[in-house]
Amino acid sequence: MQMVAAAKMQRAQEQTLATRPYAEKAWALLVHLASQRTGGEPLHPLLRERPVQAVGMLLITADKGLCGGYNHNILHEAHDFIDRSPYPVRLVVVGRRGCDYMARAGMKVVASFTNMPSQPTLMDITPISHVLLEEFLSGAVDRVVIAYTRFVNTLVQRPAIRHLLPIRYALDAGAVGAAERPTEYIYEPDPRTILETVVPRFTEIQVYQAILESTASEHSARMVAMRNATENAMDLIDALTLAYHRARQAAITREMLDIASGAEALRRARQM
Repeated sequence: MQMVAAAKMQRAQEQTLATRPYAEKAWALLVHLASQRTGGEPLHPLLRERPVQAVGMLLITADKGLCGGYNHNILHEAHDFIDRSPYPVRLVVVGRRGCDYMARAGMKVVASFTNMPSQPTLMDITPISHVLLEEFLSGAVDRVVIAYTRFVNTLVQRPAIRHLLPIRYALDAGAVGAAERPTEYIYEPDPRTILETVVPRFTEIQVYQAILESTASEHSARMVAMRNATENAMDLIDALTLAYHRARQAAITREMLDIASGAEALRRARQM
């Protein structure tokens, strides 16, 4: 299992690191687009701030266990956010572990997605993004956040909750793409026409990158957990082997003492 997890981890890490610069630049551009307004109104519904009545959360977990504290850490982070939220939270959950946990906790789960491939594509993510966009555009929620695990390296993965919708003209400190403010852009044919396509598409990219980060974190945590399990098993084997040899040696010693004692008793009996 360690070797399988290591192979999946390598592919997931490469995919995550390859797409991260694009996702960061897309987010920086989205943040800049949020400043484009006509008559004081944003040019796209996904940029419109509304009084918050409900919050939507995309919770990304794993389908399986045996990955250390990966599932526990993100579920604890999400549950803590829900407990502290003054508004009701509607959940869109990725991963069977998250679905089962939230169902047992009695949370409102709008949609769940399981059996995600180990190397997801944008087509695999599109249904998830559509649910989130529909929840926001329909007015069911007025804010959308993503609870995911950010991949740092093989040994370090950090659970995080980041703001997604509405896209704000302010760089969030913990957001993907929190970089320097982009330069001014020239829009052709016009900003509204371009934003109709760009904003939903780039929003999907943010969901896609969050799932890639979580996937890389999951496989890394599982590889480390399997390596630790292997090392613990080898230590246990060594300890049991040593105990076996000690017991075997003690048994042989007792048998030899019994034989020697019997021989000595027989010798004395013959001398009498």
